[in-house]
Amino acid sequence: MILIKGAGDLATGVAHRLKKCGFDIVMTEIPKPTTVRRTVAFSQAVYDKEVDVEGIRAVLAYKKDDIYKIIKNGDIAVIVDENARIIEDIKPDVVIDAIIAKKNLGTNINDAKIVIALGPGFEAGIDCHCVVETQRGHYLGKAIYKGSAIPNTGIPGNIGGYTIERIIRAEDDGKIMPVSKIGDYVQKGDIVAYVNNAPIYAQLSGIVRGMLQEGLEVYKGMKSGDIDPRCERNHCFTISDKARSIAGGVLEGILFLSNTQEN
Repeated sequence: MILIKGAGDLATGVAHRLKKCGFDIVMTEIPKPTTVRRTVAFSQAVYDKEVDVEGIRAVLAYKKDDIYKIIKNGDIAVIVDENARIIEDIKPDVVIDAIIAKKNLGTNINDAKIVIALGPGFEAGIDCHCVVETQRGHYLGKAIYKGSAIPNTGIPGNIGGYTIERIIRAEDDGKIMPVSKIGDYVQKGDIVAYVNNAPIYAQLSGIVRGMLQEGLEVYKGMKSGDIDPRCERNHCFTISDKARSIAGGVLEGILFLSNTQEN
């Protein structure tokens, strides 16, 4: 069994690939997930009880016994367990930290026989057995067995020539009320959401690829959505190239470490 900490869009890409390869998967989440790309994230099961992403279904589990029932039914189990304490109960063969917090929130190399972490904040050989690069560019998806991923730059990846303009950020503290839905086309200057009475404007024209769950509490400057200038609407409902690349690195890590540890 593989336990994945986090069930956002990148974690979902990893889970989808591993499930396709025949692994049993359980994912942990926080009580109110803040995933932006909700249409391609198994974290949405926390709100909707179950969700389908490209033919793979994830179902919300409420307790340990539910996990085994869901997996036996051929689905991915998602459980609200912010600190992943379920690790002690189910003793997974592999633990993957896919929270993408840019820092280690508690993952230990002794959590499982194989421990893999995504992105910066981890050192392979110290915190985990393998780190997978998450920064867009030449090294995206690389499995690292000694050292760390590229440090967080704070600048979003370049898509269609845009970086920081792609990100929809809250203009105030409070509850977010989206005006635009995922998949909607917007023009630069359009109001895409409100926080209290503070409007959030699109910084470029394109397709709304991500938007937080309506009513979520946000803080000023918090990432609340994103706009894709490529205007390919189907991209909103399919796993991204980035997520698939990272998933490939994770799969390599599992197979490589399984073979080397046995020998």
